Amino acid sequence: MQDMRCRANLGQRCASNPPMSLGRRLLLTAFPLVYCGFSASVNAQTSQPEALQAVRAAVHAEMQADRADQSIWMYHDHDKVPGKDAIYLSIETRQGTLRRMIDLNGQPLSASAVQAETDRINRYVHDDAAQAKARKNEAHDDAQAAEMLKMLPEAFLWSIVKETPDSITVSYKPNPNFDPPDMQARVMGEMAGEMIIARDGDRIRTLRGALTQDVLIGYGILAKLYKGGTFDVERRNVGGGHWQITQTDVHIGGHALLFKSIGQQEDELKTNWKPSPDDTLIGAAKTLDAAAGQH
Repeated sequence: MQDMRCRANLGQRCASNPPMSLGRRLLLTAFPLVYCGFSASVNAQTSQPEALQAVRAAVHAEMQADRADQSIWMYHDHDKVPGKDAIYLSIETRQGTLRRMIDLNGQPLSASAVQAETDRINRYVHDDAAQAKARKNEAHDDAQAAEMLKMLPEAFLWSIVKETPDSITVSYKPNPNFDPPDMQARVMGEMAGEMIIARDGDRIRTLRGALTQDVLIGYGILAKLYKGGTFDVERRNVGGGHWQITQTDVHIGGHALLFKSIGQQEDELKTNWKPSPDDTLIGAAKTLDAAAGQH
């Protein structure tokens, strides 16, 4: 996020873009929305030591995995937003990610829609400027997400909710003693919720939360997000110890200047994970073309 710009269209990912890092996918889904100030008051509230230790271990594990995991994947992406229910075949490559729509609102694509998808993908894989722009945006978002990930232990107050042999469930709420060092840090906002951490590898399995109050930008004149909006991000080991986001549900309402919606209503399910067959965008385009003929 640059200056006070609101990341209003996070859910609208490009159909062709570089693969998002794990940290970015996790945090930009969970805490994407707005600048909102933290309370200036200071009190004696602190995190439960055992919970804070678990969160710090999870943050460390995710940062380490994000640096080490170079795997690329192919999967089906079922994405539902108001007025559109689409299924895509997505292929990650070393040069970026391509996805092709294969079903719309419960029906296979028409011949003209199939051709439109082919044309769109072909334009992108031969557009060096578009790819360079996507990579630049990706690098910026990755840096922002890494910063937010590292701030999680201090930005919230953490408590243990439940422990099982397989996982630890911790709750979080905004830490009134947290002094955000920059504008990026403030996007975490007034969220409270739970995180489930898998004991095997200290990996974050679930991150869910809700807005505890209305969030105002410019005293509500520029934008407002409504109390009660929720998000739920689920992650699983998709093979070989590689963790990916497999389900995302975001339901946050709001408005901005000139009545443009900045709320996010999206349900996304990713299934059929397989190692990517392609290292290049051109190779992925050919694989997607061949797959389109089978639908």
